[in-house]
Formats: sequence, structure tokens, C-alpha cells
Amino acid sequence: MNRAYRFRIYPDKEQQGLLARTFGSCRFIYNQMLSDKIAAYEKDKKMLLTTPAMYKGRFPWLKEVDSLALANVQLHLEKAYKNFFKNPKSGYPKYKSKHTSRKSYTTNLVNGNIVINKGKIKLPKLGSIRMKQHRKIPADYRLKSVTVSQEPSGKYYASILFLCENQAEKHVGTDKVLGIDFALYGMAVFSDGSKAEYPMFYKTAQKKLAREQRALSRCVRGSSNYRKQKLKVAKCHEKIRNQRKDFQHKLSCGIADTYDAVSVETLDMKEMSRAHHFGKGVMDNGYGMFQQMLEYKLTEKGKKLIYVDRFFPSSKTCSVCGRVKKELLLSERTYRCVCGNHMDRDVNAAINIREEGIRILSESKECA
Repeated sequence: MNRAYRFRIYPDKEQQGLLARTFGSCRFIYNQMLSDKIAAYEKDKKMLLTTPAMYKGRFPWLKEVDSLALANVQLHLEKAYKNFFKNPKSGYPKYKSKHTSRKSYTTNLVNGNIVINKGKIKLPKLGSIRMKQHRKIPADYRLKSVTVSQEPSGKYYASILFLCENQAEKHVGTDKVLGIDFALYGMAVFSDGSKAEYPMFYKTAQKKLAREQRALSRCVRGSSNYRKQKLKVAKCHEKIRNQRKDFQHKLSCGIADTYDAVSVETLDMKEMSRAHHFGKGVMDNGYGMFQQMLEYKLTEKGKKLIYVDRFFPSSKTCSVCGRVKKELLLSERTYRCVCGNHMDRDVNAAINIREEGIRILSESKECA
């Protein structure tokens, strides 16, 4: 299995210049290959095979940067096309913008060109860069690739991908199964009656963020003050993002340690953010990212994340007698049934999700 570690790196001014040129070259070659593919298809109705080597004659400055970074751009473009043909909802590949696209590139380990040693990382073309290695890497991990990125706040990071052996034993049982229901306020409600109690970091920092953004809007675009203020806004967003990730990592880690299996619904968070004017609340929760964290942490421990279909009537079904209500308004926060069951609607839904997850897990074991 693959495992990644993300460390902050501190390139000097010369290395920062080369990194900026590498980011720009990757963006340029992606846009150029995409443009040529579109033009060739419109002309001959055929998919043109493009490689970075085709452009180095016309644009010699592409030779200054890491060739493996450009090769990975080709793979990323091909993957974007495959994703589109597999699922058109993912969208047709788009051009990368200089101002809004993520600044990053990926390079691979070839003939020892990447070395990690004593708080430094050696990368192709860049040489040795100081790195804050905050955790130890096991000796049996095999290095595969490194993705270098720059955050809008100006910080540089190296995401190092390793190949390791998954030694976790498969012990998925039905004794310790947790059901999780999405909640607009607090992120999630669990089948044991507890809540995630997510602090809503974006909502808390909204006033400060609005103040910084107003100050940015008053600056002259492109001026020195504009760049300084833009950095303040970026740092504010980065703090919110880091707080959210820290909370979700700790919560998902605790759940993965405690339970053998977890049952969740397959929700479309993007569509939910568009409905009922709940966009900020849904996006602030980061529930989709929480599910991803939970899935890989359970998999590492030999456990399982069970997906229940989003159209399963978890909210309308009584968790005690099994009756299904025809209608349940969003304003009804307490579930009331004729059998006498009165409980929080989210807890009721979480229990139903858990029971449905246990049923799916039992069926999969019988089929196996």
C-alpha cells in the first residue's frame, strides 16, 4: 500500500526561483498539450498523442526544469481525460490559470535522484533543501515520488510517497459497528447518541476574514500593499483549513481505533451545498474529507467503511419498530413514532444507518 508524509521545506532564493519556473513550465506544458489535443480532435476527430519532448525544440527553456515533472504532467492530463470519459460529471479537462491554479509538480525516484538525510531532502535540479521532518520514516518504506507544492501563504511543502507493506489483519466484525449521520451543525451524529461537536472554524473566523478581505478590496490590484494584504487573507484561510484538518484527523483516528466497522451514507456534498442556502455550513464541515480520512485509517487497520445508499430512508424510518414515515419535514428535529419512540432525528438516522451497514456487511460475508 502507499503512504504519504508531508513535510515543510525551506528553499533558498535561488531554489525558489527554479521552483517558480518549474511550476510555470508544468502549467504551460499542460495547457499546450490540452490545446493541441482539442485542435487535433476538432480537425481530424482523432485523439492526438502528445509528450513534453515534442515541445522542447520550440521552447528550449523547458530543458531548465526537471524532465520527470513534465512527464508527470502528461500522465495527469491523460488521467483527466480518462476520468471525463468514465464519468462525464467530473467535467472536461480545463486550462490551468496562472493566478488560481495550485502551484505544484511531481517528480519520481530514478537512480537515487531523491535522497532524504539529516533534515534535508535532495531533489532533481534543486539540490539539497532544508526540511522540517517532524516524524520518523520507517526503514522498510520504499520511496516512490515527491510532490512539491507552494501554498498561497508562500510556504513550501514536500509530500513524499512511500510504498509499504500492509500488515494489518482482517478482523471486520459486527460487534463494534458505528453509524454516522451527517449533521449541518456539528458535522456528524453517531449511533451511540454522541455528536462530533465540530467547532465550525470558518464561521468563528468569518468576521476577521471579512475584515481582511474588505481591506484587500480597497488596495490597488498589483501594488505592494495588495500583495501584502493578499498574503494576510491567505494565512487566514490556511489557519481555518489547518484547524479543520487537525480536528478531523483526531476524530477519525479515535473512531478507527475504537470500532471494527463504520457505516456512512453516500452523500453528494456538492449538491447538498447548493440546496436550501446551506452552502457555507456544508463546506465548513468538510464531511467529505472526513469520510476519506476515516476510510484510509480503517483500511490500514484491516477494518472497513460501509457505504449505505443515499436514498435509504434513514431519517424517515423508526429505529425501534421499523415503520417508515411518508413525510418528514426538515424543521422536525425530533422523531416521533406511534410506537412511542421519541428521539433526536439525527440519532435515529444514525442508528438506522448502523443497522443497514450491519446487514450489508453480513450479506457480503455470506457471499464470500
